[in-house]
Amino acid sequence: MTNSVPEIEDADCILIIGSNTTSSHPLVASRIMKAKEKGAKVVVIDPRKTQIAHLADIYVSHNLGSDVALINGLMHIILQENWHNKSFIDERTEGFEDLKKIVDEYTPEKVEKITDVPKEKLREIADVYANSEKSSIIYCMGITQHTTGTDNVKSLANLAMLTGQIGRPSTGVNPLRGQNNVQGSTDLAAIPNIYPGYQPVTDEAVRQKFEKAWGVSLSPNPGLTVVEMINAVEEGKLKGLYILGENPIISDPDSNHVEKALDDIEFLVVQDIFLTETAKKADVVLPGSSFAEKDGTYTGTDRRVQRVRKAIEPLGDAREDWKILCQVAQALGGKGFDYPSPKEVFDEIAELTPIYHGINYDRIEKEVIHWPCRTEDDPGSPYLHKDGFARGKGLFTPIEYKPPAELPDEDYPYQLTTGRLPFHYHTGTMTRVSPSLAHEINEAFVEIHPKDAGSLGIKNDEKIQISSRRGTVVAKAMVTNDIREGVVFMPFHFAEAAANRLTIAALDPIAKIPEYKVCAVKIEKLDGR
Repeated sequence: MTNSVPEIEDADCILIIGSNTTSSHPLVASRIMKAKEKGAKVVVIDPRKTQIAHLADIYVSHNLGSDVALINGLMHIILQENWHNKSFIDERTEGFEDLKKIVDEYTPEKVEKITDVPKEKLREIADVYANSEKSSIIYCMGITQHTTGTDNVKSLANLAMLTGQIGRPSTGVNPLRGQNNVQGSTDLAAIPNIYPGYQPVTDEAVRQKFEKAWGVSLSPNPGLTVVEMINAVEEGKLKGLYILGENPIISDPDSNHVEKALDDIEFLVVQDIFLTETAKKADVVLPGSSFAEKDGTYTGTDRRVQRVRKAIEPLGDAREDWKILCQVAQALGGKGFDYPSPKEVFDEIAELTPIYHGINYDRIEKEVIHWPCRTEDDPGSPYLHKDGFARGKGLFTPIEYKPPAELPDEDYPYQLTTGRLPFHYHTGTMTRVSPSLAHEINEAFVEIHPKDAGSLGIKNDEKIQISSRRGTVVAKAMVTNDIREGVVFMPFHFAEAAANRLTIAALDPIAKIPEYKVCAVKIEKLDGR
């Protein structure tokens, strides 16, 4: 996030796109509600009329995968009405004329045809976002989990720079991360093309720094992403996998394909706190520890570095995850894995990672610190880009609209989108073993519009069959006006009706994120079967 979570409360306009905030990030949603109570205008753009959409001042439902066209349309109107921030553009950005050439083509009439959003609504959104003093963009995986995910994010950055709604409190472009330490994981190189602190593996000076610190030779080539690893197993190029805290049989796209790859792999290690669907296929299962059984730090979605403290010792044969990793490394002959505690691990992180240089355990016991924090005198950065962008001037990136990888056709006439519920988390590994949460909902369902249900003869609560070119599942129909005609929605928490048996493994060409949010499906009655 460019800004911090508490700042949301003081925004004058909050533009939410691709985020079911109340379900996936309820604490952030509470900040949005407080802002609304103070008079902020809440705008929601989502194909589904989620709970946060019901509470919005302005809500529009757009066609799946049409985000770039919609954002270009907003910028077109802003430019036509002279609502853009000319001084910010001149002083803080470059590439404006190139952006303008593309955006000029996205007239309200053209955008309405692509997105199905009325041009009057486009103008209303453009007005409130551009002309509010402090406008904040909030997005989540409804923006990123597309083959155009990178384009979507760059388009939102374009919109923020065009209006000068960045580099100030309660503004910015703010992605909500999926878990409590996703930000920390990516900060520390759980991405195959970087070292900790987003330092590229292709930079020779950076690589030499880490080689010297770690006493090993390092490859100059980026590694593979999750989907690419599964493909490499199928191609016989990857013989072993070590999976820590993931359940890819349920969470990865085209999970029939994933399951076959894990059946065929020569050696599979899974480190987890439950025997997940993936762990059941492992040659070795290493019992990891829960949040209550470990010390260390989390870095939250707004770059806030926080301590987590052990409440109990790991139960049974479980061990703290960092200790397991160190012991495995030592068994393989690795040197330097003799840390006495997580504190020494963090000290090494701070030494090698410039954005963490000024942070240590003593400081975060007493202070709230957001990275970047480069010296021990640096108070940290609750919001980014105050005086300039990291690259100097912010770069406008002209983006053309591209349709999703798989569109409906005669054989698969509907579109499927997937997401989360407020009572369950990710693949349900933890939440579905909780009796109270399972009591709320413990069965997969498919949201379908009444007109689509009527044309198929489907009644509410009836079991139906959903199929894509990759698989078939059976789930209960939930007939609702909160979904668009021609679109169905499934939560992906339920292994017995796993939505990702249907999703497509088409990737964003840059970020390599799968297109979880749209694929073509067909719906059938079971006729008593």
